[in-house]
Amino acid sequence: MYLDTCYIAKFYWNEPNSSQVRELVRGANKIYSSAWALAEFHAVLHRRIREGLTTAEEAIDLAARFSTHARDGLWNFVPVNEALLRRTSLLLISAPRDIFVRTADAVHLTTAQELGEREIWTSDRHMLAAAPYFGLIGRSN
Repeated sequence: MYLDTCYIAKFYWNEPNSSQVRELVRGANKIYSSAWALAEFHAVLHRRIREGLTTAEEAIDLAARFSTHARDGLWNFVPVNEALLRRTSLLLISAPRDIFVRTADAVHLTTAQELGEREIWTSDRHMLAAAPYFGLIGRSN
């Protein structure tokens, strides 16, 4: 099962669909994401502090829990290497004009594709719309 960063983040906060994401995670055999999620998760923490949704102390605690979960194998991060970025670049340059896809989303979509995943779980509407171009089914609770 492949989750993008926004789904990983939903595991840690009580927001719409968080309980469904936690249930999904608990029922999964193995969860993959791009190593890109390591930086993205902490960017989400920073955004939540900036927006006043989380205190710095809460963010530090969540960062520690996230690191522990990664170390314990809950999250399995696929390395971002030059070959993956080159493949992502090729897919982006040949994408149809009407597909809106951001760099981080393209890295996640390409990573899931390279792993042989059939689905990608996200709540990002742009990623859900772009998933078919990458040969994936976009899933969301």
